Parts: sequence; structure tokens; C-alpha cells
Amino acid sequence: MADPKGFLNHGREVAKSRPVDVRLKDWNEVYVPGSLLPIISKQASRCMDCGIPFCHNGCPLGNLIPEWNDYAYREDWAAASERLHATNNFPEFTGRLCPAPCESACVLGINQPAVTIKNVEVSIIDKAWDGGDVAPQAPERLSGKTVAVIGSGPAGLAAAQQLTRAGHTVAVYERADRVGGLLRYGIPEFKMEKRHINRRIEQMRAEGTRFRTGIEIGRDLKATDLKKRYDAVVIAAGATTARDLPVPGRELNGIHQAMEYLPLANKVQEGDFVAPPITAEGKHVVVIGGGDTGADCVGTAHRQGAASVTQLEIMPKPGEDRAPNQPWPTFPMLYKVTSAHEEGGERVYSVSTTHFEGDEDGNVQWLHLVEVEFVDGKLTQKPGTERKIPAQLVTLAMGFTGTDRENGLVDQFGLDLDERGNIARDADFQTNVPGVFVAGDAGRGQSLIVWAIAEGRSAARGCDRFLTGASDLPAPIRPTDRSLMV
Repeated sequence: MADPKGFLNHGREVAKSRPVDVRLKDWNEVYVPGSLLPIISKQASRCMDCGIPFCHNGCPLGNLIPEWNDYAYREDWAAASERLHATNNFPEFTGRLCPAPCESACVLGINQPAVTIKNVEVSIIDKAWDGGDVAPQAPERLSGKTVAVIGSGPAGLAAAQQLTRAGHTVAVYERADRVGGLLRYGIPEFKMEKRHINRRIEQMRAEGTRFRTGIEIGRDLKATDLKKRYDAVVIAAGATTARDLPVPGRELNGIHQAMEYLPLANKVQEGDFVAPPITAEGKHVVVIGGGDTGADCVGTAHRQGAASVTQLEIMPKPGEDRAPNQPWPTFPMLYKVTSAHEEGGERVYSVSTTHFEGDEDGNVQWLHLVEVEFVDGKLTQKPGTERKIPAQLVTLAMGFTGTDRENGLVDQFGLDLDERGNIARDADFQTNVPGVFVAGDAGRGQSLIVWAIAEGRSAARGCDRFLTGASDLPAPIRPTDRSLMV
């Protein structure tokens, strides 16, 4: 184990962020490069190697956290990387983007600040890349079977890599012009620089995975034709149908879904635009939705030079400590200050938008809102609390309601949906159509990146078993898993 007295001798330290006035001038990751390395061994030493490591259960991937904490404490980075990759295809993604339910389940967190599991994870993988310990793992022999994976987000990439390593010939279809799904165009550069995606894609190409971009299954290629070409299909198309806000004035110019706004900012970083077609520069910006996507809009608006940024949330402000109904080791809903919130703006809770007001040219200028409260378990408007705030750019970041039904993919395959509108699947992640599997948000609903990777790995096992009759691929979860769900 790591230092038996580590948690007694060392307090929790996390990665240092660059000063706000500096990082707002660029789109690089907010953290000071290399700031973790001097402290990470001590931080890893705080892991107690518990008799029952609840962090394993807190992580949908079942990451072997005490094991790689021990190697990180000893600065055996190659061994730490091997243990990390044993359960996680892309730790550089989760180490930057996951909200770390493992830390909420850390035993040390019962009465002390939890181990900085996420920071240790990202340090291990960054050292592994720098040290040349991340190499392609091409299969020793090919199975002769072919698989199409629809979608190149974390679920699709994980499924594709697992199936390729099992010896199948895998092609990933992505409707965007670049591989990565929401990792590429939904996550701002300041949260994860896209070079991390690019080098993983090169690793996967070297292993044998093929990528087909600019092809939308259902529109550019019929799902039925795709099924005829391949022995199996894994659908990892995400839950991209955004929740809308049907209030008067929604049709005004300047009101956009978050996933209309954020990808354009990322395309500027890719060199596709000199300036984004939708920009916050000089505008009063309102972000509707208090989650991570909303925070991404806030940080993006700051970097584009917004005159002001206001983020609205219909729910009450969360507390800074666990609520009685969210005991350890569950993942609690806590008040969180992201890097974007550190950079400025106002957060307003317990409010609901009633309507938008525009100018004579049809451009949004004002957002009208009202305070709300729970009365008999229902959100109710508080009389006399109506007001308006300036809004020249509004982004809707209120979540997603399911996979795309308009492109024809669901109907062309003839897929059944569950009671929540997601693509239904069995214990092997197989849909009602034999040989067609589903992983990630398309089958689970909007969720976390760590769940997407876990589902991709599990669906790969089900697909491999369908193709060969048996599978040695690891399956961290089943679709019916509900323990410690976040």
C-alpha cells in the first residue's frame, strides 16, 4: 500500500490554476502545466488501501484506484499506467472531465478531504504519454468478423478499441467532420485540449480501427444498408436531442441551444473559422441551465469578451455539505465552483424564464424571469418577483431528452425504445434487433463520460460474444446497474 501515515501527514492539494486574467486571453487548459508532479506522490500516499475500497464502487469503470495510487506514490509510472489502463481506455479524458464520483466514495472522505483521485489519474496518464508507455495494442490475429460503430464519442471509441483489440475489423462512423463526438465539439478547449483526442485516435488507427467521418447513418447511409455490410453494429450515437424552452419569444434571433453555440467556438480552435458565427463579444449573455454544459457556455462567453454573463438555474442553490438524504458513499449534489465560475459572471438560482423580449429587428434584448419555490412538492411561481435582465445572447443548456429520432436511424433499424425514450437493450447491451448493440447516452440517457466508457466496454463484450460465442473482454457494468448511479 501507499504510506500508512500518508493521510495523517499530508493534506489534500489539487492542481493549480493559471491566473484568471491570464487564462482568459487564450483557450489553453486552465491548469498550470506540471503543477501536479511535485505533489502527486504525497497525494497518492494519502490513499489508505482500505479493506473495502468504496472508490471501486463509486467508479462505474471499477478503476483499481488503490493499486495505481500505490504505484504513483512509488513513482513507478509504467506500472501505474498499466493498472490504470486495465479498466479505462481513456484516462486522460476522465482525469480531466469526470466529476469524480470515486472521490465522493473515498473512505477517507468520511471525515477528511478525500484523496485527489482524479489528479493522480491524470498525472499517471500524462507521465505515461511523455514516457512512451502508451503504445498501440494491435491484435495477434483477426477474427474475420466486421463491426460498425455509430458515433465517435467516449462510448463509441471505447467499444471500437475493445473490439479491434479482440481481432474484429471495426469501422467508426461519425457524422461530424472530425472524430470525437462531444469530446471534440461539446467540450471547450480550456477544459480539454484536443491534442489528447488526436493522439488516442492515432493509437487506434495504428491498432487497426478505421474511421469514416462526415457520414450520418440514417441520412447519408441507410441503417439497413449498414447492417448488411457488417456482422454487427454498435450504436453509440449519444442523446443529442436537446431540451427546448417553449416560451413566448423563443423564435427571436440570438437564442441558441448550447450545442449550437459551443461547437462553433471549438471550430475556431480547429482553424475552421477566424471568428465564430455565434459570438458573445460585447453582449449581455444569459445561460439557462446550471449544469456542466452551462458552465462550459459561461467560460466560452468570458473568452469571447462578453459584456456580462448570467447563469440561471430553476432549482434551489445546492448546499456545500452533504444533505441527509445523500449520505456517503453516494454522489452528492453540492454547490460547485468550476473554473468558468471563478472567471466571473453571476449565478441565479430558483428562477424560471417566462418570456423573451426583442427589438424591432427580431433580435433578443431582454429575458423576463420569475422566482420559483417548491410548494407541496411542485415548483410554483412567487407572485411579485417578476423582473427582466438584459440578454443579447441566450444559450439553452437544459440537458437532453434522447437520441436523434429525425435522422431515421431508430426507425430504419426498427429499434424498440424504453419507457424513458432511450434505445432498449438486454443484459448484453443488445437491442431487439439481433446483432445491433447500443452503448452510452443513446441507451442510458444523458450521463457522465465515465459511464459512457464503461458502457462502451460492456457493449463490446456483448458484441464480441455475439460474434464468437464467448468473450474475454471485461464488462464493468450491466444496463440494469443502479448502485451508486450518478
